[in-house]
Amino acid sequence: MSETPPNTLQYRFDGPEDAPVLILGPSLGTTWHMWDRQVPELSQHWRVFRFDLPGHGGAPAHPAGSVTELTRRLLATLDGLGVQRFGYAGCAFGGAVGMELALRHPERLASLALIAASPRFGTADEFRQRGVIVRTNGLDPIARSSPERWFTGGYAAAQPAITEWAVQMVRTTDPGCYIAACEALAAFDVRGELGRVGVPTLVLVGSDDQVTGPAEARTLVAGIPDARLAVVPGASHLVPVEQPAAVTDLLVRHFSTAWQSPHDSASTGQIPVQAPVAQPVAVPPQPALAPPAQAAPIAEIAPAPAVPRQGAGRPDPYDAGLKVRREVLGDAYVDQALARADEFSGDYQELLTRYAWGEVWDRPGLDRRARSCVTLTALVAGRHTDELAPHLRAALRNGLTPGEIKEVLLQAAVYCGVPAANSAFRVAQQVIREETTPQE
Repeated sequence: MSETPPNTLQYRFDGPEDAPVLILGPSLGTTWHMWDRQVPELSQHWRVFRFDLPGHGGAPAHPAGSVTELTRRLLATLDGLGVQRFGYAGCAFGGAVGMELALRHPERLASLALIAASPRFGTADEFRQRGVIVRTNGLDPIARSSPERWFTGGYAAAQPAITEWAVQMVRTTDPGCYIAACEALAAFDVRGELGRVGVPTLVLVGSDDQVTGPAEARTLVAGIPDARLAVVPGASHLVPVEQPAAVTDLLVRHFSTAWQSPHDSASTGQIPVQAPVAQPVAVPPQPALAPPAQAAPIAEIAPAPAVPRQGAGRPDPYDAGLKVRREVLGDAYVDQALARADEFSGDYQELLTRYAWGEVWDRPGLDRRARSCVTLTALVAGRHTDELAPHLRAALRNGLTPGEIKEVLLQAAVYCGVPAANSAFRVAQQVIREETTPQE
């Protein structure tokens, strides 16, 4: 166990001190204990390093708002321990960290396993919506629904103790750190970069995973040059917990035979770590597992559309504006607005994106919470009720609570008039009910 400064992570080691290091990365809402059933076997071959996400498992609540930041903290922790080269296996959020390591720090990585992972986890709107629910209702709704996302129905019914363990694991997570992790996954998208992953990669997925299932796994295998696929039957999202023996056997097999030689230490400054000797591993036959093999691409990933650019001089704010507009209003709303644009209204949509969102909303002088307060007040004052609902949803995404929105509308009632506030409260009541009610 470790004392944890803000720029590092809570961790633990298992296994011989002189063995090569193998890192196990956790899923969102879990702790390092999700790997308990793998450690006895893996620690016979490797020095197993496990870590907790911020605010998970009693780790200090120092939120990390991006996968890049979390990866930076992981590397800072390893640097402090003198660990320079390692294998890495990560589940879901932990898999995102593994992809970040492979893409940004390939000299550190000897081999990679991605479990229940995806190059993009759902949509940004889905994760921001989850953040709104947690901010409003706490983590209890997420905790109660975790077993149905993580396990097959039969397993959850047959293992009530593990099901309750899963619920309590989420319930005791720091809400602010959970919301920050949702924001990190909302922004994570490496679909266009998979071809640059240059280490041997095992992609492992449960056959019944409804969160990041076989389709996402095949997308990874199709994009990563040296990747193999294993589909574990009878398992959902938290496959290392639900099918521990199968996952352990696959990891032992992969990391024993696919450990890439270190880069030239003279040019990289890395300290070589002796890789494990590849020896036959006694693994029970598993005919139901898909044999590791290259998978055919399931879809072409379209390149990002070209964005109009201004001439030399001041940078065009369109790119930044489109990014901010999507983050504040949500992908679905922006996509609908842009799809409705035609030859007559297209220039107006570009004007909005470039100047309202790229010039004003992206200015550093006010944070987005403050800008939402100003915007809501202006909309009430102008009685622009048709624009109020999307900006109420935006305010929730930007971190305002329903109670704070109520205070903004009460303030507006005093200065903008009761009739205007009547309409605003009716819209707000409906939007807040829709946005903060946990999905069954």
